[in-house]
Order: sequence, then structure tokens, then C-alpha cells
Amino acid sequence: MGIGTLKESLRATREERGPVWMHETLNSIGKNVHTIKASIFDYDLIITRDTENVKAMFAVQSQDFDIGLHREKCFKSLLGPGVMTNRQEKWKHSRSMIRPQFARDNVADVDLFQRHLEDLLAKIPMSENSWTCKVDLSPMFFNFTLDTATEFLVGQSVHVQNPAKNPLGWDSSAPDLGRFGHHLDEAKRIIDRRGAMAKYGWLLRDKAFPEHCKAVQTVIDYFVKQKLDHCLDDEKVVETSSGKTKFVLLDELVKECTDPVELRCELLNVLHASRDTTASLLGWAFYFLARYPEVFARLRREILDNFTDNPTSQITDADFRACHYLQYVLNETIRFVGIVPMNERAAVRDTTLPRGGGFDGQSPVFVPKGTQVLIPTYSMQHREDIWGPDVEEFKPERWQGRKFGWEFIPFGGGTRQCLGQQFARTEAMYVIARMLQIFDKIENMEGPGPIKMHHTIENRSGSGVQVRLHLASPAFASCEQQYDLKLSDECDMGLGADRSE
Repeated sequence: MGIGTLKESLRATREERGPVWMHETLNSIGKNVHTIKASIFDYDLIITRDTENVKAMFAVQSQDFDIGLHREKCFKSLLGPGVMTNRQEKWKHSRSMIRPQFARDNVADVDLFQRHLEDLLAKIPMSENSWTCKVDLSPMFFNFTLDTATEFLVGQSVHVQNPAKNPLGWDSSAPDLGRFGHHLDEAKRIIDRRGAMAKYGWLLRDKAFPEHCKAVQTVIDYFVKQKLDHCLDDEKVVETSSGKTKFVLLDELVKECTDPVELRCELLNVLHASRDTTASLLGWAFYFLARYPEVFARLRREILDNFTDNPTSQITDADFRACHYLQYVLNETIRFVGIVPMNERAAVRDTTLPRGGGFDGQSPVFVPKGTQVLIPTYSMQHREDIWGPDVEEFKPERWQGRKFGWEFIPFGGGTRQCLGQQFARTEAMYVIARMLQIFDKIENMEGPGPIKMHHTIENRSGSGVQVRLHLASPAFASCEQQYDLKLSDECDMGLGADRSE
């Protein structure tokens, strides 16, 4: 692999098949070859989809590896130093601040999800005979998770789904919330392009990049300043409708730190980890539900059995433990598309990986200090020798009785495992459960064609999630009133929209 392969990789990303290209490239070397060395200019790296090597980097030999310097440099212009971008001792400090907050029982707030789901549902235009118009759910899910994430982080949502609810409309000096998502997505797009170039990422210059970073940071700075200036009532305890104390990450962090820049950086690090991956997961879940009606029907039966067909019935995060098929659908969605299709580590000292060397690939591989190791998780999740001959089929049933191993690391593993994984899974399950209470049918409106993977760090559908949905008759009356669903002639709403918004 070399400069020619790099060009092929960038072309595949533009063609929205980057993760598939990596898998095909590794298979072309040999289906039993799972670790290779590659060179780009004078830059050497290792690519491995071997589960034993992943286990070594994330657990057994984790002291020998950390995130790469290139990842740190790429992200710091946008996020600053924090739990996602820091390395070694600085990372331990960040994690010590963030980790206790995600150990709380009230972090996954279903009332928070419900409020913003209502805004999403109100955006879906209705047609006749209880069918919605043809709609792209993808940008709605990204707006939804941005709204929930910002309220969770700073106590107030940016309300990109429903700008009429802008909480800062009274303040003429407040930053522009309406473009917050746009600036965040554009900055991440540039970061992803630079990341693909590794240490030569600086060659890809974009004059708008500093502007996008500044716009994102200004919004979070505003809320941090409000908190530190006591514009937000420190003594007021806000309860959710279920009686729990409302959790706000910023409220907890200011008990440990009052540096406004450090607070902003940690909040942005968590925002990066929480918003796009969950939105992508939701989009892909409905993408597949629209293409596999038997999966939709079985999943809906499970949801109605557990929560009834009343979309106002109470659902708690604990209730999802009984929804086994819902768990299977989420796991298979993550496996099939690889929500984060590439992970990485870098050696902090001269070390080895347990497999990949020798004639048969079973001997250790020497990894010099500073060497970056890429982990193509999409390819690892499509290894036929691990997942079986039906690996290219979307099959939630494969998860029945299956335990997670190192072949499935959607939230990473070891000490740097994602702290918010339970929050993300609960959010996704809540949205799916509520929407399947409300809608009893879903149709794919995109038509045939190859799957498109729009890869900007996370992997989202390159063609959106173009569907129409059918309201379940028992739910129609209450939904029409509660969610402001109205018959509409705007049947192109949501289509052709910029999915980065």
C-alpha cells in the first residue's frame, strides 16, 4: 500500500463506499490476512482487523498504546483538550472529571428524549390515509440528537429542530444557535479529510475551518459564561416529569473546575462523542427497518407487548432490558454499517502485537514507538470466519445468545471505552420504541441501489433515510393532537435537504 492506495481510499470516500473499499482491499490481499504494514510517503503504519491485536491494544497491553498524535492534533482546533483528545496523564485528568457523571442513574433522561422527539414528530408532514409524505428522517435525527445533547450538556437546548423555541431570543448579544449544527458538521468534515492524510493533514488547508471552529466554541462559551456568572440559578433543583432531578453535565463540572476554557473543551469533547454517532445509528436503524418489513413487524410486536400501543405510556430506561429483539436490531445495525468504521491507536513505546508476523501470520509483530495502528472496525465486523457465511446479510437474530467479544467494539474498549454508551443506547431505543408505537408500517422510498456510506468520522447513510410511515389507527387521534401532526401538501419536505444541517 502507498500513495496510489491513498488516492484510491480518498476516491472511495468521495464515492461514499470508504469502509467497504477498505474491507475489499484487505480481502484482496487474502481473506486470512488480518494485519498488514503500509507506507504513505515516508510514513509507516499498521492496519489490523485481528481481534487478538485489538484486545492487546485496548486491554492486555493498553499501557503500550494511546490515541495517535495525529488524532489529537486534528481535533484540538475544534474541541480543545479533553476526554476525547487528550493523551496519557492529561487524559487521566479529563476522565477523572467526566467518568463519575456518567455513573449516575439519572443520566439517561427519557423525559429529555420525549420533549425533543415531539419536535421531531411535528416536522413529519402528513399525507392521506394516515400515511406521511415521503420524508428524509436523517437530518431530523441529527437535529434531534443535537437538541438533546446540548440540553444534557448545558441545561438548554439549541433547538435546531424547532428554532421558534430558541432560548436566547431575548438576548441580542447571544450567538447564532441556528447555524450551530452546520458549523459543527463542516468542521468535522474538514477534520476527517485531514485525518485521512495522517501527518500530512496540514497540507489540506481550508480558510473556513477556523470560522467553523470559532462559531461552535462561541455557543458553548456563552452557556459556560452564564453558569459561571450565576445567570443560571445554582440553587434551583429542576425535576423531570418522572420526579428525577434533571441532570446537567455543566452543573456537575463546575463543582470540580471553574476554568471557562477547560469547561468548554470538556463539553465539546462529550458533544462530539454523543451527537453524531447516535443520530447515525437511528438513521441506519430506520434505513434497514424500511428494507426488512419482517424485522419491523417482529420488533413492533415486541415493543407493543412491553409498552402497549399507547404512545403516551410510561417508558423508563430500565424497561428496555426486556426488549431483547430491540437490542438485537441495534447490535446488527452497528455491526453491518460500522457506525465508527475506523478506530486507531499509536505505540507510546517500542512494543509488539501478538499476531500478524511470520509466514502464517501467527507470530508477533514489532511496533516501533510512534507507529500508528489503524483498526478497520467495519472490516472486522464483516469477517466471514467470525460472523459466518451470512455476514453480508442484515440478520438481527444472529445476536440471540451471542456475547460481545473483541470482534465488536462500537464503543471502544478498555480504559478508553466510551463513557456515554448507555446514554446513547437508551436514547436510540427510546426513539425507536416510541416511533413504532405511533407508526405501524414503514416503506422504503429510495428505490434499489447500492448502500451509500457517507463517512465523516462517523458513518451515516449517504442517501439519507427516505421513507414514508403509516400511523397506527389507535395512535392517530392522540398523536395528531399531542405532536401537532397535520395533513400537508408539502410531500417533498425533508428531501434534498443538506444532511449536514
